Amino acid sequence: MPLLSRFILAAVMTAVMVFMVTLVVTFLNLGFRADFLAQWAKAYFIAWPIAAITAFFVMPTARRVTDAIMKRIQS
Repeated sequence: MPLLSRFILAAVMTAVMVFMVTLVVTFLNLGFRADFLAQWAKAYFIAWPIAAITAFFVMPTARRVTDAIMKRIQS
């Protein structure tokens, strides 16, 4: 996969995943209170770059592991 495509995929995939996870975890930890959106946004903007960078570097290994698992399943 070209480098730019891998970067875009990691950015988009993690943006959506981190959006949902931080939203749910913030709600479970704090409930819906007056500063909920501010607290959620803080968690999101801290977590998303970490997730995107991690996904960018882990994606090639994850693909290889997935391919290996699929080969075993299909055998």
